[in-house]
Amino acid sequence: MIASYRRAMTERMHVEVRDQIAHVRLARPDKYNGLDMPMLRALAETPKQLRADRDIRAVILSGEGKAFCAGLDFASVGKNQREFALAGLKLPGRLNLFQRACWAWRELPVPVIAALHGYCYGGGMQLALAADFRIATPDCELSIMEGKWGLIPDMTGSVTLRELLPMDVAKKLTMTAETFSGERARELGLVTEVSDDPLKAAEALAAELLTRSPDALAATKTLLHRTWSRAPRWAFWTETILQARLLNGANHKLLRAANKTRELPTYARRTFT
Repeated sequence: MIASYRRAMTERMHVEVRDQIAHVRLARPDKYNGLDMPMLRALAETPKQLRADRDIRAVILSGEGKAFCAGLDFASVGKNQREFALAGLKLPGRLNLFQRACWAWRELPVPVIAALHGYCYGGGMQLALAADFRIATPDCELSIMEGKWGLIPDMTGSVTLRELLPMDVAKKLTMTAETFSGERARELGLVTEVSDDPLKAAEALAAELLTRSPDALAATKTLLHRTWSRAPRWAFWTETILQARLLNGANHKLLRAANKTRELPTYARRTFT
């Protein structure tokens, strides 16, 4: 049985689970949550623990202190060139550490909401893009900042950017490394909404999502991620298979019974992984 409150603290990440919502906070506030090697490892490994707990129904990802994440801390990661090189090594069929630090959140079978404030630059931007929803303060500063260093987004941004932006806009923002506000990000479609208190807004969204079947939420992520850029026949086959599984699942049956009495059911554990 899930406890009403659990806490796990690592060198770079704080995790609290309250009422089936995992609150995950980047914990390097003195460096604006800049990405060093311990932070990257924590970002890649924490989703594995969250995935294993089928009682968790939503994740809120935020940063402690004055920023969500100011991107890669070059001064820190550059101290060990061998470790840095190994972290960026890409083997066939596998993601490197930089990619896993973002994509692991994308692959969680529960909604992930990123609450953005202060700075959201470079690798921090790519981490935010891997979430399902992004809520930013109006004055949050965002940037695809790799171009400032003569680099390109290489932490899965090549996929997440194309899902949200026309190619010419993605090129412009990437090539210029332009810094823009949370309000402008919403206009571009890079954030879901803006709020003076993004954490509070994220909690409200998570609470709303908790009223829905955890299996339907997981299946929705699977459906859209697998079919977004695939041919219609592939999409139709995928939706048929997923729907059959949902129709035969416990949570659909619970909802059918609950809808007759207009009451919210107590959902069974998520079966989708």
